Amino acid sequence: MSDLPNCPECDSEFTYEDRDLLVCPTCGHEWNPQDTAAGAATGPVVRDANGNELTNGDTITVIKDLKVKGSSTVVKVGTKVKNIRLVEGDHDIDCKIPGIGAMQLKSEFVKKA
Repeated sequence: MSDLPNCPECDSEFTYEDRDLLVCPTCGHEWNPQDTAAGAATGPVVRDANGNELTNGDTITVIKDLKVKGSSTVVKVGTKVKNIRLVEGDHDIDCKIPGIGAMQLKSEFVKKA
């Protein structure tokens, strides 16, 4: 039995050490164990339109029709987006929208599903 922690991204138990980092072979996530132990929640808190805190991997629903810049397509109200990833910046949600593809959204136009 390994005493290494599970992967923070996919919760896989098959992590291994590679020099100073821990690596998850399932999802490919690499992290420094000292960083996660010292301050796991030191990043910015991202909240949806209703004030619920969003985390990586959540499912969200779009609450307003959003025009896609440079295209004539529209992301319709009620579109569900699975497995989001939080990023720094003005558009703080990175995701793949079914039928449209990869794009970034502002958290003020979504709600947690």
